[in-house]
Amino acid sequence: MSDIATPDRATPSRDAQYRDGLAAAKTVIVIPARHASSRFPGKPLVAIHGDDGVARPLVQLSHEAASAVEGADGVVVATDDQRIADAVASFGGNWLMTPESCGNGTERVAACLDALPNADLIVNFQGDALLTPPAFVEALIVHMNAHPQVQVGTIAVRCSPATFRHLADDAAQGRVGGTTAVLNAAGEALYFSKRILPYLPDGRMPDADTPVLLHLGLYAYRRAALERYVATGVTMLETVEGLEQLRFLVSGTPISVLTLEETGYPIVEVNNPSDIAIVEGIFGTRGKS
Repeated sequence: MSDIATPDRATPSRDAQYRDGLAAAKTVIVIPARHASSRFPGKPLVAIHGDDGVARPLVQLSHEAASAVEGADGVVVATDDQRIADAVASFGGNWLMTPESCGNGTERVAACLDALPNADLIVNFQGDALLTPPAFVEALIVHMNAHPQVQVGTIAVRCSPATFRHLADDAAQGRVGGTTAVLNAAGEALYFSKRILPYLPDGRMPDADTPVLLHLGLYAYRRAALERYVATGVTMLETVEGLEQLRFLVSGTPISVLTLEETGYPIVEVNNPSDIAIVEGIFGTRGKS
């Protein structure tokens, strides 16, 4: 039993649907999904047309992407809303009901620890990052298994011109289009921001010497790292930036960043309603390839 200082935790016998022996799993993918998003309420249930042209809830498309990952023992959606749990149950997925008090996705993943007593590597697959290639998740799992001293790992991709223009267009319109990361020489995060870092003058595109790294909403944690995260409590930087991972950096927990190349299509997250058409367009192109 872990000792996270949170008053209410999910358990496998209450408010849960399990299949495939998830409680015994060693490596688990958790998809945090809440209904009350401030920027996009009800986002996990919005219908999006996938590769096959069929409209399905965002949470289902994210679950399908996570379920395609090799090297994980199971997938579970962590939610605080019965509507989302019902949607997951309707397509046969695993779900856990977690407290409404969870302040972010990492806290929601941490709230699942008691219900996943044998998990020693927990992957946070963001529910709005449905275009995340399963190969990226597999690479992160391999990275964590090869470096047992790493407590937290994540992924960043070098922005292609198309992805950079998407970020820049969103910034020009006052929208948050993604998060960027800057790293030290050891490949650990120095900082994450919703602004485009590093600063590039108008008209300059990222290149090999000055790459812009788009941080994907994908993390892998050790149990102890999640326990320390909750025990640390909310920090100033995560509050002003709205980026939960900054709590790790503030508390002195390094984040190892695995830098990869894009896979032929922009990895756009569904942060705003306007992103739906963009994502569906990518699905349409990808489905024909």
